Amino acid sequence: MNYQYQVYVKRFLVVIGAGLLTMPLLFYGKLHFQRPPRTDQQRTLFQGIVYRRIAKSLPRPVVIHVTTIDLTAPGIRVFVTPGMPTSDNRETQAQTTSEFVDEFDLQLAVNASFFYPFEENTPWNYYPHSGDRTNVLGQGISNGLLYSPADPDWPVLCFADNNQARIAAQECPSGTVQAIAGSDVLIEQGDRRDTELDSYNNRIPYPRVAAAINRAGNQLFLIVVDGKQPLYSEGVTTTELTEILLELGAYSALNLDGGGSTTLVAATSSGTTVLNAPIHTKVPMRQRPVANNLGIYAIP
Repeated sequence: MNYQYQVYVKRFLVVIGAGLLTMPLLFYGKLHFQRPPRTDQQRTLFQGIVYRRIAKSLPRPVVIHVTTIDLTAPGIRVFVTPGMPTSDNRETQAQTTSEFVDEFDLQLAVNASFFYPFEENTPWNYYPHSGDRTNVLGQGISNGLLYSPADPDWPVLCFADNNQARIAAQECPSGTVQAIAGSDVLIEQGDRRDTELDSYNNRIPYPRVAAAINRAGNQLFLIVVDGKQPLYSEGVTTTELTEILLELGAYSALNLDGGGSTTLVAATSSGTTVLNAPIHTKVPMRQRPVANNLGIYAIP
């Protein structure tokens, strides 16, 4: 009897152990099925905002999200995460793109500028978490208030009060009410900017985010490319990203923060919806808290 009891206990512990080992795998697998399907789609999200999803298989699996915004459409208004400077010399409070949409009742948003401090060690050991203090790299302006100074190494996307958009080398002109910075100007006056073909960004496909405008500065393109997800979407190089932008007819384009920050969110009739497949701390569909986001108000 004692021997049989020991056998039952051992079997029970084996089953429990196997279950504990299997649960994370099942959870991880479930997240894969929450990603947008690898199918082409086009739909009008709001007045003046059209969303398109493009799935490609060559030269590698890639899912591209293109949002075209008519900056002259009724109700369209651009909004950037406001600054929250304090005595700690940090400029903003980190939040995910979905949290940004919810807090400010926006219709659309994308992650924006590169930032610091940042670290990503494990799914539970990273910085920043939502609410942590952060700094934006490059100029940051929200509702006409400058909270992050211009930097010659960080070009900037600027919006005037009438939504007129332009990309500046490092500093927005007076009268700018919203601004976010990026790492590189990819397209200038309709032509691709020279990039180092041997650079890391041109050798390694990666999740990417870019903002582009037409020649008149009254149309905004937000391009999000998912990556780091084998067989689903493996990302693009900056050269490939530039080609996508040129095909859209971009006159000027700016590379924004990508990688695990890459997130596009819309407020739909079913609630706040992530349109792409972010991957933060190697967890699919997990959003990264970032220093600032670029948001759009629109009429349904």
